[in-house]
Formats: sequence, structure tokens, C-alpha cells
Amino acid sequence: MATVFQFRVLLFLIILLLSVQHSEQLQSSQAHTLYRIQLLLHYPAALRSWNVNKDFCDTEWDSPVTVVCYEESVTQLHISGSDNAPPLPKNFSMESFVTTLEKLPSLKVLTLASLGLWGPLPGKIARLSSLEILNVSSNYLYGIIPQEVSMLTNLQTLILDNNMFYGPVPEWIDSLINLAVLSFRNNSFSGSLPNSLGSVENLRVLSLSTNNFSGLVPNLSKLKNLQVLDLGHNALGTEFPQLGSELVILILRSNKFRSGIPPALSTLHQLQLLDLSSNTFVGPFPPWLLTLPSLTSLNVSANKLTGMLTDNLSCNNELHFVNLSSNLLTGSLPKCLRTDSRPNLTVLCSYNCLSTGDRDQHAPSFCHNEALAVGVFPHQNRRRPAPKAVVIASTIGGVLGGVAILVFLLLILKREHARRRNSAPPTRLIAENASTGYTSKFLSDARYISQTMKLGSLGLPPYRTFSLEEIEEATSNFNTSAFMGEGSHGQMYRGQLKNGSTVVIRCLKMKKRHSTQSFTHHVEMISRLRHRHIVSALGHCFECYLDDASVSRIFLVFEYVPNGNLRSWISEECSGKKLMWEQRIAVVIGVAKGVQFLHTGIVPGVLANDLKIAHILLDQNLIAKIGSYNFPLLPENMGKASNGASSSGSKESNFTERAMYKDKIDIYDFGIILLEIITGRPFDSRNEVEAAKQLLLASILTDNAARKSMADPTIHNSCSDESLKTMMDICSRCLLSNPSDRPSIEDVLWNLQFAAQVQDAWRGGDSDGSPSSPSHSISQRM
Repeated sequence: MATVFQFRVLLFLIILLLSVQHSEQLQSSQAHTLYRIQLLLHYPAALRSWNVNKDFCDTEWDSPVTVVCYEESVTQLHISGSDNAPPLPKNFSMESFVTTLEKLPSLKVLTLASLGLWGPLPGKIARLSSLEILNVSSNYLYGIIPQEVSMLTNLQTLILDNNMFYGPVPEWIDSLINLAVLSFRNNSFSGSLPNSLGSVENLRVLSLSTNNFSGLVPNLSKLKNLQVLDLGHNALGTEFPQLGSELVILILRSNKFRSGIPPALSTLHQLQLLDLSSNTFVGPFPPWLLTLPSLTSLNVSANKLTGMLTDNLSCNNELHFVNLSSNLLTGSLPKCLRTDSRPNLTVLCSYNCLSTGDRDQHAPSFCHNEALAVGVFPHQNRRRPAPKAVVIASTIGGVLGGVAILVFLLLILKREHARRRNSAPPTRLIAENASTGYTSKFLSDARYISQTMKLGSLGLPPYRTFSLEEIEEATSNFNTSAFMGEGSHGQMYRGQLKNGSTVVIRCLKMKKRHSTQSFTHHVEMISRLRHRHIVSALGHCFECYLDDASVSRIFLVFEYVPNGNLRSWISEECSGKKLMWEQRIAVVIGVAKGVQFLHTGIVPGVLANDLKIAHILLDQNLIAKIGSYNFPLLPENMGKASNGASSSGSKESNFTERAMYKDKIDIYDFGIILLEIITGRPFDSRNEVEAAKQLLLASILTDNAARKSMADPTIHNSCSDESLKTMMDICSRCLLSNPSDRPSIEDVLWNLQFAAQVQDAWRGGDSDGSPSSPSHSISQRM
């Protein structure tokens, strides 16, 4: 019996010894793999402590690098580099990197963040069959998600944030039956969201913000475990999505939702953050939103919500932030939202029609008219009462302008012709001047005279003074059906003149202190802003107070541009509507020429124009026109030089820099427009632009595939690599942080024309000049 026992003990010791030896050999193999990973990542700072004496399984969880081992095998690997890490060198291969990772077969958690990884995600990632968490955020990975990922049936978390992936969310996503976290934030994914998303029943977090998704949101009501849904900054809509009842965070901001807020939201008793801002939600604001028991943050700003708020509305005590701004709300702010009684509560409610006593509220009639315009209330044919003010601009401006024209003519025309003009009846002279609105200072500007000689080619009538009766007739007495919206440049109405032409009329309300004479110089300047690539003014009208003849309102009449704004031709998913690459280059060349004219085509130049892609309009021939520039007549600009600071505030943080580099502010804004042209996606914050700039720089330094991955998928097959690279290069230079380092508008225009010529050559067309020397057209001003 003792012999049998001794044999069993000996056998056990032998097995244990063999096991230990095997484990040590496996540990050595995996250590070699980790050293290989260090090499492939080009020895990043986070891995510099890895040496021959390193105990990999003894690391701190709060460090950038964590290795977790179980039974002498690596089960978790976390490596995080520095923010904005540049892409790894050209000899890096994502394929080889994943091949090395295969030698860690027990790997369950893999985090590789901000390491400069670039290239497509290889399908062989599926060979890590034990993976439960995969996080490759903040790198330069691109391409579509390989179908092999569907084989990772143990996957619980998939995070691809801040990369350059494109294409749709794959239909097979529901094959990842254990998936709890799916985050694709800040990529270039596009298309509709698949219905299969609604079948991933274990999903707890779904974050797809800042992509190019469009169409309806699939039915997500079966996702009983979903707690976080972030679909912000896409083009989704128009109906409110069907959701589960366990949501804690719901973000739908900056999309195209146009429905009312559904009563089903009242059942979300765990909801803590609700952000529906920057959509077009209509209908009454639901007061029960303020009473959701767990809600701490509510943002419904920039919608078309209506209704009357009252003092006695209730709020839950957990609320810390409420933003009701830019809606159509009337009444008074509820007592429970008044911060004097709750110091930890932040409430924003400007640009409604509330009786708060603040200046940043509209008149009650505005909210009523706006509600009619969006179809919230039944349409009523409401006529504006006849104004009590009188229009005296034609008389005063006519007399002064008539005398000035005579002086000018005496200086430059023959004495006999001047004498004949001087003998003309005074009433005739005043009438002529009222129709043109020109003064001697205005006409003596040689730049302006040379420009007016070209007006015929623009197809625009001469600038003139309109009467208030003409303005009222054109807008059907400011009928709500003519109302187009309101922005920093005043209320806008669509109108039709007696000759049948359609115009846009901006209404600027003025404080009661300025006379018509104080506006003369500004009106002259606006009348000179005529160019093929600028929405040109056709005339103006002053409405004045009876008691002191000061100006109450100014109406500026502009040409109507029928084809919408540039963003709708870039980011819309409508088939056949998106601009192709050649069209995009032609459009931005037009914008650059418009900017060049604003800067140098008149004296003084118009700078700091708050250029935005949504303000670039396209006419019937897809000719680009800058629709919003630094109007000297804006109330906040009165008293400033005409080429002063931007009316909307610049993106530069230093006031001295703004004063020195006003033209470079426009260059930066133009760079953002180029960025949207290239990528086909909107950028709504400085941080998003900076992140995209880093990706842009990385793609310039790599190959054609990387550049194509950064570009809008719509233009992948229609653009040459040289043309795309040129556009990316000038875009990145426009976005440089130091204003003095940004290119001039002439340099920008040269590069854009070069991109057009190499694209034309790639297409096999005829170029007007050598691609290497298109400078002959730089100075061309229309």
C-alpha cells in the first residue's frame, strides 16, 4: 500500500514539474511577443520601461500600460499613448501587428489607444477568438469594418472612436450577441443605420455621434438594457426614435428630427441627461420634461417648440442645467427655474418670447409668426398694420447725392456738358439720384467705377433706394409665408418685385439714435459689394421714427440664390445631389475669389466675415456665392470701422491677433469649409476641427489609400490622388494655429486652381495652363 502511495506522489510531482516548465516556456514566449509589440510600435514613451528585467504582470492599473496575466498567460493588454500622437512611420504594417498579437491566444481585453496606428483593420483580428473588449480609439485606422469581426462571438465591447472608418454599420452587427458597448464616435461612417441594431439585446451603450449617418433611426424599443444612446451630429431624422425604457443618457443633438417630442419619454424614469438641441422639433414644449424624476440636464435649444410657460410649473430637485434657448416659448419663466432660489441651477432661455425683462427675448408676435411659418398653428392671413413711421431717406439722400454728383461731374466732364446737367430741373435730378443712391465719394472711387463697368455681366440691376411700400408689397405686407428665418443679420423674408424677380429682404432693427446721414457711408459700402461669387445687394430702404427722424429699421434687398446652401450639397445623402470632386473644386475656387474680392477688391476691405459652409449658396448653375459677410450696418458694428472685428466674434483667442490678422481669420474659416468639402461631414467645434486636422496631416504623409479614407466616400472614384493631396495640403495650412503662418488668399487660390488643373489632366481634359504654373489666373477678379 505504501508503495502505491509513493508512486502516486512521485507521479504528481513529475506532472507538476512538467507543468511548471511548460508555463515558464509559455511565459517566455509571450514576453518575447510583448517585446515584439514594443518594436512594432517604434518604442513609444509608454513602453520605454519594458526591458529584459521587466515583470510584465506586475503593473499599476492607473498607468498608461497595463498587462494582466492569468496562469502565466496575458489576458489583458492596455496601451495608451499621448493625445494627438502622430501616425507611425510608413514601414508600419497593421497586418503584421495583428499577426504578432495572435501569439497572445488568451487575450480577452485589448486596448490600443492614441498610438498612431494606421491602415485598415485586418480581418485576421478575428483569430483573437477570446476577445471580449476591443478598443482601438484615437488612431488613424480607416476602411470598412471587416466581416470577420462577426466571428468574435465573445465580444462585449467594441470601441473604434476617433478614427477614419467609413462605410455603413454592417448588417451582421446582431451576430455579436454578447455586445454591450458599441461606440463609433467621430469617424466617417455613412448610410442608414441597420435594423439589426434593434436586435442586439444586450446592448447597454450605443454611441454613433459625429458621423454621416442619415435616414430613420431603427426601432430600438427591444433594447431593454440600453442605458446610453448618443446619435448626435449626424443627419438622422425625421421621426423621433422608438426607445427602450431604461435610458439614462439620450443625445440626439444636431440632426434633422422634425417631429414633436413624444409622450413616451415621460416613462423614462431613469433618464438623467436629455439633449435634443439643434434640430427642428415642433409642437408644444412638454412641461412634464421638467418633472422627470432623475433628470439633471435638459437641452432643447435651437428648435421650434411652442407653448406658454407659467410660474406654477413644477421641476424636479435634481435639475442642474436647463437650456430652452432659441425656441418659440411665451409666458414667464417658472419659479422653479429661477436661479435666485437655486444657486446650483443653470438656466438658459434667451431668444424666446418670454417675459423675463431681458433684452435677448423676441416680441410675442415673433413667436406667433414663427409658429405659423413652421405649421404649428393653423395658418391665419395676418396683415401687418400700416406703419406709423415715414420714409425720408429718398428725399434727404437724393438732395445730398444730387449735389455731390454735380460736383463730381464738374471735375471730370466738359464745361458745356456740366452746364447742361446743371440747368436740368431740380426735381428731375433728385429723382434720378433716388433711383441710384450714389454720392460723389462713392463714384470717385476708381476701384468702384471699374467694378460697375462689369455689372452687366452679372445680370443685376443698378443699386437703388426702395420705398417702404415696395418692400411691403414684395413681402405681402410681411406675411408669415414670406418669412425665411432670423439670424445675426436680422430677419429674412422672401419677396417678389413688380418685375417678377425674386429677392431676399433683410430687416435690421436699429436703436433710436442714428439718423439717415449716419448710415450713408455704410450703405455706400454695401452697394459696392458686387461680385459673381457674392450675394449682391440690390438696394435699401430706411424706415424712420416720426418724432425725431432717427432710423427704426433698415431693409436691405439682395439677389435671391435658388439652389440652397453648400452644406446641403455636401452632407446630404440624396442620390444624385452630392457634388462630385470637380464640382467641389470649382465651388471652393468661387468662394476663394469671393473672399479675395472682399479683402482686396474694394477699399477698405471687408475682413473677419465669419465664413461658414452653410452661408455659401449655389445658384441655378451651381455657382458659389458668399451669402453672409461682415455687414457694417449690423447694430453691434455701428460705431466701428467697416473693416473691424467680425460681427459674430472670431475664432482667435487673442484680441491683438484679431486686430492684426483679420484676413487670416477668414483663411481659417475657409479652411473649415475646405475640410467639409473634402470629408463630406460637418465640424461644429474647434476641437473637432483640430482632431480632423491631425488626421488630415497624417493622411498627407501616407499613401493614396489613407487619403481616400479621409475623403468623402462619394468622391473616391472621381478624384485624382494629386488633386486630393493638394486640397488636403492647402486645407491643413489654412487651419494652422498661428495666424501669421496661414497662407494668403492668393496662395490659397493658386493651390485650388492647381488642384483643378491636375484633376482635369487626370480626367484627360484640356487645361488652360500648365499644372505647374497656373499663376496667370491668380489675379483674375470678377
